[in-house]
Amino acid sequence: MPIAFDAMKVGDRRCGLLIIDEVNGFATTGAGNLAPPVDNPQVIEMVAETDRLARTFLKKGLPVFATLDCHEPGKGEPPYPPHCEQGTGEELLVPELTWLEDEAGATLMNKDCINGFIGAFGPDGNNAVVDWIAANKVQDLIVVGICTDICVMDFVLTLLSARNHGMVAPLEEICVYEKGCSTFDLPRGVAEDLGYGATAAHPQAETHYLGLYFMASRGARLINSVDVV
Repeated sequence: MPIAFDAMKVGDRRCGLLIIDEVNGFATTGAGNLAPPVDNPQVIEMVAETDRLARTFLKKGLPVFATLDCHEPGKGEPPYPPHCEQGTGEELLVPELTWLEDEAGATLMNKDCINGFIGAFGPDGNNAVVDWIAANKVQDLIVVGICTDICVMDFVLTLLSARNHGMVAPLEEICVYEKGCSTFDLPRGVAEDLGYGATAAHPQAETHYLGLYFMASRGARLINSVDVV
């Protein structure tokens, strides 16, 4: 099941950066049920690369959009345990990215479901992601975030379908930056010891790879370097 990566140069075409759920509850060590229990190199690299790209994009006048997983207390999304509930601090951006809250060029959106594209629909039927792409004339989109095989993959696959059906003009290319993505690690032995059962196993390297594989198989462009000129 091979996958291939490209280097991407951001220049002539209008490009946007979309950050999926880099919040405390998923990416700050010890911050909650779904946060890494100990420092995780893949998560640390994701946050560092996201911070670098976001700063570069905004400096160049390019738009940034971030989703923040945020649930009403007691109304999480199965099959996952309670996480990122309002008022717990888990729903807030990781400390390295809180500066985005004060940036005019950054759009932040709370979402209460795994799929950020679905979570972007408002009561009036408008979609915040679609509106952001149109308002900023985004032709190419770079996606980063957590988890590669869950929230990131669901968002990217749905956006690919929306693009293919002409729903997100002028978007043309959807790129996933591998170093800017991560997922969680739950080895089978640990899952069994915790009483979750063998089917709850979630080895980080393999599930990260599978997320990338399925996104690429549906038409996403996988990239392993980004140069903004």
